[in-house]
Amino acid sequence: MKDFPPLDSGRGPTVTDQIFGLLYDRVVNLTLPPGAKLSEIEVAAQMGVSRQPVRDAFYRLSQLGFIQIRPQRATTVTPISEEAVLQAYFIRTALEESCIRVATERLTDDHFDALAHLLDLQAREIEAGNRTGFHALDDQFHHDICAYAGLEFVWTLVKENKGHMDRARYLSLSYGADTAFAEHGQILDALRRRDAGAAVAAIRQHLSRIEGIIARLRVDQPQVFG
Repeated sequence: MKDFPPLDSGRGPTVTDQIFGLLYDRVVNLTLPPGAKLSEIEVAAQMGVSRQPVRDAFYRLSQLGFIQIRPQRATTVTPISEEAVLQAYFIRTALEESCIRVATERLTDDHFDALAHLLDLQAREIEAGNRTGFHALDDQFHHDICAYAGLEFVWTLVKENKGHMDRARYLSLSYGADTAFAEHGQILDALRRRDAGAAVAAIRQHLSRIEGIIARLRVDQPQVFG
């Protein structure tokens, strides 16, 4: 099992939230791949906490379908579910298409400049081959559009539902980051022109790539699917 760092006991997220967040990220970025075993006792010991917050974090992850808890047997990371990925895609597309329409009306030149700066940072991460860094900036790009439009709650809903989609997308970044980056540029260009139709079309095309990603992963890495 992968080593886990001690937790920061200072002010901030609760212990359970910190454990959940760390495990969530490691499932999404495949540091904890499908089939990986997790021990409540070992995680608690490595992170310097009691077993209860670990148990609570495990339960939250199991509710998302990320891990399977079986009494008297090992807790394991679940395979990627194609059905769960496509459900997340449906929810995310509906939410972000609605948000992008509002964004075309509300975003300012300062907002556009800030988004352009994010694209510059994304380009650097691609050049450095840093999938984790690019993934974080990808999320920030989508988050900031929602936030600048005054609809940050939309991103909260997206984030609650997109985890399964992220697992598949992360695997694709080794060959698909350049495409994702180019599509971010198309989204920003449509926003700058305040062309709602073009912005919706761009975000729809961007998110729909998940279907092609699944098809390719089915061939290249079939072992990650259930």
